[in-house]
Amino acid sequence: MPFQFSRFVREHLSAGAFVQSSSGVTLTDLDGNRFYDLTGSYGVNVFGYDFYKECIEAGTQRVRDLGPVLGAYHPVIATNVQRLKEISGQDEVSFHMSAQRRLCKRCGLPLPHKPVSFGAFLRRLSWMVGGCATGYRQSRPSGEYLHFERHVEDSLRVLRNRRDIACVLINPLQALHPNAGAFSDSSLVDSARCTNFDKEAYTDWLKRLRAVCTERNIVLIFDEVFVGFRLALGGAQEYFGIRADIVTYGKTLGGGLPIGVVCGRKDLMKRYRDDRPADICFARGTFNSHPYVMGAMSAFLERIESPEIRKLYGTLDSVWNNRAEQFNRRLRDEGLPVQVANMSSIWSVVYTRPSRYNWMLQYYLRAEGLALSWIGTGRFIFSLNYTDADFEAVTSKFVTAARAMQQDGWWWSYPLATNTSIRRQILREMVVHRLKRKRRRTRAG
Repeated sequence: MPFQFSRFVREHLSAGAFVQSSSGVTLTDLDGNRFYDLTGSYGVNVFGYDFYKECIEAGTQRVRDLGPVLGAYHPVIATNVQRLKEISGQDEVSFHMSAQRRLCKRCGLPLPHKPVSFGAFLRRLSWMVGGCATGYRQSRPSGEYLHFERHVEDSLRVLRNRRDIACVLINPLQALHPNAGAFSDSSLVDSARCTNFDKEAYTDWLKRLRAVCTERNIVLIFDEVFVGFRLALGGAQEYFGIRADIVTYGKTLGGGLPIGVVCGRKDLMKRYRDDRPADICFARGTFNSHPYVMGAMSAFLERIESPEIRKLYGTLDSVWNNRAEQFNRRLRDEGLPVQVANMSSIWSVVYTRPSRYNWMLQYYLRAEGLALSWIGTGRFIFSLNYTDADFEAVTSKFVTAARAMQQDGWWWSYPLATNTSIRRQILREMVVHRLKRKRRRTRAG
């Protein structure tokens, strides 16, 4: 919640973070309360928790005889590599515990060239690449990267004309909220949150970006740690019809266990210099290619080839777009000041009436039995095993929660209120509070 309310909320609205079991699309906490899961486990849960329990169990059986032997590989890793090369369309594969952190150490990008990121979501990854990516065992000061806005022609013009660009980092999730950070209720001080996914427009922009990168020999990197396997079997590359030079995967690919994967062109994945072949850039990590993770990954990669999963992918967009439309229609019919925007099964709640207490909705939703992630209503992540009946239950719970919040007066605002006037009022309150505290300290001194 916004910082000015955090102390009060912590005292009066405690929220537990412990759960003891999962089943279908639900989670059960230590008190036996059952919640419909909208957290997605940070993107891990694409196909439902039961799916991953089965992957982990099957993977364990495959590598049980080897156990936790590190260093040497279980043969299952060879089939995983081959399958990932087919899915990604890339030449080589590298396994890590974090694809984002290891991406920078895998690619010999030329010095003194800079990495470029589009959209605020990639600032952290850009910092890591800027800090340790460009060159073997060399580093550059943090912040020495370029941060552009997407959907802006000037950004493409700069890429086309500059001579110091090494790579462009793209997180396809940013298509849901271009040029803005991931929405969180901690910054929900008014109703200015705005989001909209236009697949056609975003695809067109990516194609133009791909053309510029090809023309200027700039490495195009897709960070699919979050969206990989959620949008399509071949990830965002398949979904938007764009081939990157490097793509990273994680989370769900491990069959429910932690993993990071970097797939890329052979020349970019090269781990040594021609003039110093013994100077190898090691992909260090105690748990890289852990047998149990590789076993669960193998089970995952086999299961997504099943007719059932392929059929699910075939109707993915139509199913979730129809559900979002149905959801919004229900909210409008109820006269509630909320709507949702979606990128397939990834949703964000937007608010249609100026208010400074929108962040309260997350607590009404939890009270109705909907489990949210740490960013609250900023992002709902549905697993793809939600049935129509499950979705109807979530819709009803959401409407009930929003109706209760409206009846309790949290969406009231004075008639002439605007988002700008709300922000100004909050600023005045902060200044007054600071002055009062300063006076108290002066008197005490």
